[in-house]
Amino acid sequence: MSPGYPAPVVRDLGADQPYAAVWQAMRSHCATRHAGSADELWWLQHAPVYTQGKAGRDEHLREPLPAPLVHSDRGGQVTWHGPGQLVIYTLLDLHRLALTARGAVSLLETAVISALATAGIAAEPRANAPGVYVDGAKVASLGLRVSRGCCYHGLALNVDCDLAAFAAIDPCGQRGLAVTRTCDLGCGDDVTHWAERLLPELLERLPG
Repeated sequence: MSPGYPAPVVRDLGADQPYAAVWQAMRSHCATRHAGSADELWWLQHAPVYTQGKAGRDEHLREPLPAPLVHSDRGGQVTWHGPGQLVIYTLLDLHRLALTARGAVSLLETAVISALATAGIAAEPRANAPGVYVDGAKVASLGLRVSRGCCYHGLALNVDCDLAAFAAIDPCGQRGLAVTRTCDLGCGDDVTHWAERLLPELLERLPG
């Protein structure tokens, strides 16, 4: 990034956030930002919701779903968001950061893996299946939308959420995929503490 651009802005949106309203706010932000706009990181917890990406297929849904389904414009298949899950939306100027969409996904994966390592949790990415995994179980999901050289959406880290919510779907379109959460991996930190771990890892990778 060239010098002189504003430092990234971090916004705490709080808990129980409705997905549709936050999604619309991200779209509006992306549509109205300009070359000098700061990148932003929004962290929050959603009210319970299932979201299906643009390429999502209904075969990955197991009706009836116990929460509303929203058809989103992000990449990827179907996932769940709700209490006990840390969501960080990454509103980034990819052109300014010299990142491709795949490069942005790798940046997010690396940041999550580094944050998990600070809690003694060994995690890894998986080729052709964006996200972060521990012993084959998915602990963090990723999905982005790129528009006008910028991206929005981001990542979701399972902290102490109710994993039963994932039983209603094939998580991220992968039948039989196991999911896990940090509270079952030896770390009892809550969502706020995980934000305090993960946000610095992201900011370190976003010079400004």
